[in-house]
Amino acid sequence: MRGVAKLRAGEGQVGLLNVPEPTAIPGHVIIEVTAAGLCGTDVHIYHDEYPSRPPVILGHEVAGQIVEVGPDVTYNVSCGDSVTSETYFSTCGFCSYCREGLPNLCLQRTSIGSGVHGSFARYVLVPASNIHQLPDGVDEWAGALTEPLACCVHALENTRVEPGDVAVVTGPGAIGLLMMQVAKAAGAHVWMIGTEVDEKRLALAETLGADHVLVVGKDDPQAALAERTDGRGADVVFECSGAGPAAQTALNLVRRKGHYVQVGLFGRPVLWDLEQVCYKEVQVHGSFATVPSAWRKALHLLGCGLVQTRPLISHRLPIAAWQYAFTTFEGRQGVKIVFTPE
Repeated sequence: MRGVAKLRAGEGQVGLLNVPEPTAIPGHVIIEVTAAGLCGTDVHIYHDEYPSRPPVILGHEVAGQIVEVGPDVTYNVSCGDSVTSETYFSTCGFCSYCREGLPNLCLQRTSIGSGVHGSFARYVLVPASNIHQLPDGVDEWAGALTEPLACCVHALENTRVEPGDVAVVTGPGAIGLLMMQVAKAAGAHVWMIGTEVDEKRLALAETLGADHVLVVGKDDPQAALAERTDGRGADVVFECSGAGPAAQTALNLVRRKGHYVQVGLFGRPVLWDLEQVCYKEVQVHGSFATVPSAWRKALHLLGCGLVQTRPLISHRLPIAAWQYAFTTFEGRQGVKIVFTPE
């Protein structure tokens, strides 16, 4: 089979790679991929800004059907099941982070799409313990975005959002639009902030439930927020764009004793006014990838309709169109690009 792969270290170095189809090994299953989302992490790997072990097929946002179950699988999975999968292929299992239910922080963690072959191909091999059945009414296209949704749920787990809180989300890309919906589901009053090139994305944010949308350079977010909050500012900000200026804007908007949550990855160091963290006693939280509890909650949000992922899919492309997909992503055209294997 062929897949979109990081072929070797260095800037770019991505192309189509032919590899043998996987065989189910003990404790694992094979998913025939229906849909696989293109993530910012895949683009960071393209630019050699995120670690990988080439040659390796990219892709970690996946949904499809189980086509083979390996020996010694004791989980309730069967061929034909419509599923999604957690992304960690292996962890050490005994470090303090693994024991505390934080496999995302394990130093020995290996993930599909960066450490082992991922989902930008017809088949992907994953541990059976990673499998989640898709809820009734959630198809495999919507289910392919469970992983980024679980990332947003984990970001919410890392901070505190209470009903009636004012939450600001910067960056109306796929992560930002999911984060907005997760914050809304928690009872927050949500402001979405983007730039002039985000006009269509901001319109989608309103459709999906954002209470206010603002355009940096056209609106004055700090003045608008101060007017609506009696000068306090946001209780919590979620920086989802991975852009340095947005990180500074978010820090300017959070209130004293508020919470700042970094969700987007920058790919490089950025300038940030840390003195504001001290002056305002801001609680700063980082959020990286997912933990098992976030998957359960994400699938519940999908199943009961509190979060929608399907409206985010703007492009469905074969893997042969990977170059167009990466260019479209970096040009901020559309919202979410999803590959379908050939």
